[in-house]
Amino acid sequence: MNLPAAPRADIDRLGRLLGDPGLDWLLERVRERMAGGRPLTGTVSLARPDGLHRLAAERLLGRPPGAGRSLTVRLEAVDAMLRRSGACPEGLAAAVTALTGPVALRAEAQADEAQAWQEAYAPLGTLDTGLTEWAERIRADGLVRRLARTPETARTLVAGAVQALRELPAVPSMSRATFAARHLGGAHALDEGTPLAALVLSGIRSLTGFPDGSGAEWRRQAWASAGLLKDDVSSTVLVLNLRGTPALDWMADMGEPAVLTLRSLTRHARTPALTVTGNVHVCENPAVLCAAADTFGSACPPMVCLQGQPSAAALTLLRGLSAQGAELLYHGDFDWGGVRIATALRRSVPWRPWRYTAADYREAVGGTTAAPGLSGTAAETPWDPALAVALAEQGVRVEEEAVLDCLLSDLETRQRPGRPGKAGPDAVQLFTGRSGIRPGRTGPGSRP
Repeated sequence: MNLPAAPRADIDRLGRLLGDPGLDWLLERVRERMAGGRPLTGTVSLARPDGLHRLAAERLLGRPPGAGRSLTVRLEAVDAMLRRSGACPEGLAAAVTALTGPVALRAEAQADEAQAWQEAYAPLGTLDTGLTEWAERIRADGLVRRLARTPETARTLVAGAVQALRELPAVPSMSRATFAARHLGGAHALDEGTPLAALVLSGIRSLTGFPDGSGAEWRRQAWASAGLLKDDVSSTVLVLNLRGTPALDWMADMGEPAVLTLRSLTRHARTPALTVTGNVHVCENPAVLCAAADTFGSACPPMVCLQGQPSAAALTLLRGLSAQGAELLYHGDFDWGGVRIATALRRSVPWRPWRYTAADYREAVGGTTAAPGLSGTAAETPWDPALAVALAEQGVRVEEEAVLDCLLSDLETRQRPGRPGKAGPDAVQLFTGRSGIRPGRTGPGSRP
């Protein structure tokens, strides 16, 4: 709501009466009262006025102001003078509006702004239930306000973030630039340092459960948890005894670990076409896979190593294996970071514990001396809720390397029979056809 202006015919006289620069402070005080919905009565004062201020007040009121340390003007006197002189029959409020422009009532302006912010947040209501908690937090924690500053900018920002998050996680994984060009209208929409990238990354962490952290590498991994990559060769996965290409066959014949890039898994097909059954052992740390290669060579059952948080390449491979019937057996470090990695993997692909339950943990603690204490924030263990309880009770960290003998013993019982290079019950074969790289299994059957 804006207060009415005085008749245009009075502008010249008003300018002579109130337009003196020495009265700018008076007009400002009047506007403040009008914006707050307060009556224009009583006095307004200016501390430490100079000679120009006092002279302008004398010209306005027709008498010299007091000689005190501040300059005081009674608003009723100014209003009466304007009405009596005919310069502005509507009074002081109309005169100030005519000279300085409309004055929005502060309460109404605040209500309008609050409504504008509500409208800016409205697209959050279209997100899936998995992001409901994040959407509520975003409304309350001020992140959008800090990034956007105004409701108008926020409306565009939130709409873009919602559009991106509704397409995530990206399957198959792709570069961030490709995703942005495809869904946000420009390859640079999610560049580092942009408000949209900051807001989308916040949503991704809630979507994938990616843990807290900082730094460029942490951000790269957080983006990758939703399938958005810097490129398609930086994301890799470490494997043992997967077959199908000449290079992989050679590595498997030698019983040596191999590294697959996301590009090699998705280059020739939108998603890998996988045909495999049997067990695939998945570990967190490269030391386990390397020890298995050293001990069993080409006879070792197929293995995949996450090397920490599951990469886009690892998720692409494991999803494909699982979709075609492989049973994934997972083991990781017994600590809060380790169970978070396991939980993040479980959100993307099903797996069964491989010596990774409360009973296994208690047994490992009993056989370990001088184990370091747990640190960090506790986390749930959905595959075995008793494991989180046991970790909290024991307060001891047990790394994979500390139970390496037990893990190798399991692998020994599942060794592939026959000569090196011959696929047995748990073999996984990767072979290239016209549809791309396809993991498969050879052999007569599979073990549970």
